[in-house]
Amino acid sequence: MSTTHWTLAERAAKMNPSVIREILKVTERPGIISFAGGLPSSKTFPVAEFEAACAKVLRDDPAGALQYAASEGYAPLREQVAAMLSEQASAQVQHWDVDPGNVLITTGSQQGLDLVAKVLLDKGSRALVESPTYLGAVMAFVPMEPEVVSVTGNEEGIDLDDLRDKARDARFLYVLPNFQNPTGRTMSEAARAALSSTAAELGLPLMEDNPYGDLWFDTPPPPSLTARNPDGGIYLGSFSKVLAPGLRMGFIVAPSAVYPKLLQAKQAADLHSPGFNQRLIYEVSQDGFLARHVPTIRALYKSQRDAMLQALAMHFPDSASQPEQSLTWNTPAGGMFLWARLPAGMNAVDLLPHAVDKDVAFVPGAPFYASEPDTRSMRLSFVTPSVEEIHRGVAALAEAIREQQGH
Repeated sequence: MSTTHWTLAERAAKMNPSVIREILKVTERPGIISFAGGLPSSKTFPVAEFEAACAKVLRDDPAGALQYAASEGYAPLREQVAAMLSEQASAQVQHWDVDPGNVLITTGSQQGLDLVAKVLLDKGSRALVESPTYLGAVMAFVPMEPEVVSVTGNEEGIDLDDLRDKARDARFLYVLPNFQNPTGRTMSEAARAALSSTAAELGLPLMEDNPYGDLWFDTPPPPSLTARNPDGGIYLGSFSKVLAPGLRMGFIVAPSAVYPKLLQAKQAADLHSPGFNQRLIYEVSQDGFLARHVPTIRALYKSQRDAMLQALAMHFPDSASQPEQSLTWNTPAGGMFLWARLPAGMNAVDLLPHAVDKDVAFVPGAPFYASEPDTRSMRLSFVTPSVEEIHRGVAALAEAIREQQGH
């Protein structure tokens, strides 16, 4: 019998397993308190509403729901997305009249990243990202063989001088302005206005990813970047964080200059996102349900964020007075994550197995950097553990850190 020789494409060599997914396998061990996953709390899933929606869809339009469908997406859902974004912008005193014809329904917003990469990136082209940035975006970009370049920034936003230095011939700048994954930080209004005008001046497209924007705790975030210059931006949204990630439903809003090519890439990828799932999302979102449901998610996540902040302050009382000798962290105004930094001389990757031995897990921050990683950084998710588990997990993390320090 002859031996088959498989020759992989060059791009396949650039496809690597998700570091986070590999870490999550460890957290499946019974008894582990996980601050690692970026998973919404299953307590927020509106099960009864989805059960009713399933029955309604199968009763009213079974043929349409179970048949092949338009690649653009279910028309009523596209109209709903357009109306939702237009209304949201209007409430924020920012005019953005979204045309449903510019809305493309995707199989999760992760597919949106993949489609944009296929349409806009070539081998050797330049893609700009924040530092740090969402790991899943870099994973979507890398197979297209671009040069992924980090732009420096801070809690407020992007360093515009650094952006100008790196923007030449860049295909886009990818940003998560609201409660960013991994840091939880939010771009200020002043920083958004400055970035929008600078990008327009440079002719640099912005790719705005906003999966967490509805999960604010006290006040909504400033208006979106895309609303300020719709022809200069691509907007990615998701239903995963406010309804159910298992349905894999997201959307792109793209200007007419690139929408047709994104649609063609979508057709080649999967023909269309599941029509049944699209109808479920549409039905559940009717009659103001999201306006009633999302505040319950905000309240739950805020209470869990507060529990984590309280536990961190209790176990690391020297964080403010001796930041180089203690764990330090930020205070996110929404979303699912906070960003912490280990004491000087420590490495989060090295700490992780010791933490797991004490039944607590986190995600090291280094994989979120396209270049020059901060090995002391770590991402802590506060939305899936209970308040009691948060306190026990932070206590275990503190013990692991002090043992590594030799205290």
